[in-house]
Amino acid sequence: MSAEYNDDSIRSLDWKEHIRLRPGMYIGKLGDGSSPDDGIYVLLKEVIDNSIDEYVMGHGKVIDITINEKTVSVRDYGRGMPLGKVKACVSQINTGAKYDSKVFKKAVGLNGVGSKAVNALSAFFRAQSIREGKTKVVEYKRGELITDDEVVASNDKQGTFITFIPDEEVFGNFHYIFPFVEEMLWNYVFLNNGLTITFNGTRMQAKNGLLDLLEHNINGNGPVRYPIIRIREDDFECAFSHSSNSYTEEYYSFVNGQHTTQGGTHQNAFREAMVKTIREFYKKDFETSDIRTSLIAAISIKVQEPVFESQTKTKLGSQHIEPGGQSIRNYIGDIVKRNLDNYLHIHSEVADELYRKIIQSEKERKDMAGIKKLARESVKKASLHNKKLRDCRIHLNSNHEKRLETTLFITEGDSASGSITKSRNVQTQAVFSLKGKPLNSYGLSKKIVYQNEEFNLLQAALNIDESLENLRYNNIVIATDADVDGMHIRLLLLTFFLQFYPDLVKTGHVYILQTPLFRVRNKKETLYCYSDEERVNAINKLKPNPEITRFKGLGEISPGEFKHFIGKSIRLDPVILQRKSSIAETLSFYMGKNTPSRQKFIVNNLRVEEDVVEELETF
Repeated sequence: MSAEYNDDSIRSLDWKEHIRLRPGMYIGKLGDGSSPDDGIYVLLKEVIDNSIDEYVMGHGKVIDITINEKTVSVRDYGRGMPLGKVKACVSQINTGAKYDSKVFKKAVGLNGVGSKAVNALSAFFRAQSIREGKTKVVEYKRGELITDDEVVASNDKQGTFITFIPDEEVFGNFHYIFPFVEEMLWNYVFLNNGLTITFNGTRMQAKNGLLDLLEHNINGNGPVRYPIIRIREDDFECAFSHSSNSYTEEYYSFVNGQHTTQGGTHQNAFREAMVKTIREFYKKDFETSDIRTSLIAAISIKVQEPVFESQTKTKLGSQHIEPGGQSIRNYIGDIVKRNLDNYLHIHSEVADELYRKIIQSEKERKDMAGIKKLARESVKKASLHNKKLRDCRIHLNSNHEKRLETTLFITEGDSASGSITKSRNVQTQAVFSLKGKPLNSYGLSKKIVYQNEEFNLLQAALNIDESLENLRYNNIVIATDADVDGMHIRLLLLTFFLQFYPDLVKTGHVYILQTPLFRVRNKKETLYCYSDEERVNAINKLKPNPEITRFKGLGEISPGEFKHFIGKSIRLDPVILQRKSSIAETLSFYMGKNTPSRQKFIVNNLRVEEDVVEELETF
C-alpha cells in the first residue's frame, strides 16, 4: 500500500537539516578517514580554502593548523570576518564575500557553502574573528547556536580562528591520517609562493611553485628522461617531464589553488596543446599516446568565477578565463605552444631526448599491439564477468551518488571469495578471485601484464588498460588471510601495482582489508577482535569464560559474519606513499635479487612477509 501524498508530505528543511540529511551534496562521500577524499578532509579543506583566499588577496602570510585527535583548529592572520557578519558567514547558506569579485577576484571558495557545511556536520564548531582591535566569537553544536558573544576588545593579531570536531553521528569512529593532511597542505604551499603553513608545529614552505611540487612527486619514481620544463605566464603555470620507469600519465592540476583531482577543461587544454606543439616542432604526426605515455605534469591556472562540477571542486567545468573572456582552451594553447616551442629550439639536448622517448614509446606500442589483441581474446574466453569477477551495479565512471563507494575486493581462493560475494553490497562492491599466488612482477616489462593470465584479467577488471582515468572502482581492497601465505600474496599484489600502476597507490585507491583474528562471545554479546590486545579486553569485558574462536582464514568466516567486516564498520588500511620513499629502491630491496643487505634484514626480522608488507603499505 503506497503512502498518502498530500500537503503534509511536503517539508521545508533549514540549512543545517538539509546539510546533515544530504551531506554528499556538500562534501562528497563520508568515510572514516581511511581515504584522502573522505569527508573529514573535505571539512578541513573548506576551512583552509577561506584562509588561502585571504592570502591570495594579500592578507596573512601564515596559516597555523593543529589536529589533536579529533579536534581541528585553523588560524589565519588575514583581515578577519566583518564582526557584524560572523554568525551569518558560518550559518547562513549563500552568505559571504565571494560573490563580490572585486573583494575576492580569483577565489577558491565560491558559493558561501563550505564553512556552513563544516558547522552543520560538526559536533562542535567555534568561529572567532579578530579585526581592528576587536573580536567576536560564536559557537555551535551540530549547527545549533549555543554561544553568541558580544564584540569585545582584543590585543590578538587580526585574522580568523576556526575550531571544529567532526560529528561521529555522521562520520562514525573516524580518524585523521596525517600523511593525507600533509599532502594537502604541501599542495597549498606549492601553489602559493611565500605562504607558510605550520601543521602541529611543523613548518611548510616552498619557493619554486610547481617545480617544487613536481620534484616532490617525482622523488619516489626514480629519474626523469630530461630536466623538468617549466612554463609561467600571466595566470598559468605548468611543469612537466617524462618518467624513466613509468607506463602511465600522471597529472597534478589546480584551479585557483584548488587541487582538481579529476582534471577538467584546463587539464584537457594542456594535454591537447602539448601534443599539437610537439607534432609541429618535429613535423611528425606522432600518436597521442606515444607523446603522453610516462608524462608527469603539474598544471595551475587562475580563473575568475570558476565553475566546478560539484561542491567538492574536483573537476573544472569552466570554458573561459573570465565571464565572456578568452576560452581556457585557446588561452592555455597559446601559452604552451609559444613557450614550449621556444624551449625546444633553445635546448636541443632536451629536444633530442624527448624525441628518443617518443620513438621508444612508439616501438613499444607496436610491439605490444599483437600481445594486447591476444590478451583481450583471453579475457573473453575466460568469461571474466562471470567467472573471475563478481561485478557490482554501480561504477566509478557513473553519475550515481554512490560511485565513490565502489569497491573491488581482490581475494584468494574460492571459499574466501564466496563468503565476500554472499556478504557484499551488490550495488557498490565487486569481488575478484585470485587463483593461487600471483607472479613476482618486479623487474619485468609491461608485457607480463598481458601475458600473465591473472594480471591480464585483473587489469581488465579494473579497466586500466588504456588509461587510469577509466578506473571502474574507487577503492581497490586487497583481502587476504593474515598468515604467511596471505601476507606473501598481499606483497606480490602491491609489487604489481607499484611496478605498473603506481598512480593507483599515489592517488589513494589501494587498501588492505582488516579482518578479525578472534571472535569472543557469550550468550548476550559477540565481540570481534583484530589484535591480541582487543582479545584480552574482550575477555575481560565478557567474563566469565566466554567462547573464543581463532579465525585461521577468511574462508572460515561465514557470510553472515562477513557482513560486519565489509559494511559500515569496515576497517581499511590505506597504502600510503611517504614523501621520502623511492618506489624503485624499495621494490629493488624487497623484491629483487638476494643481496647481503637483504639477507641481513631477513636474519634480523624473522616475520619477513609481515615486515615487508608493513613497509610497502606505509612507505
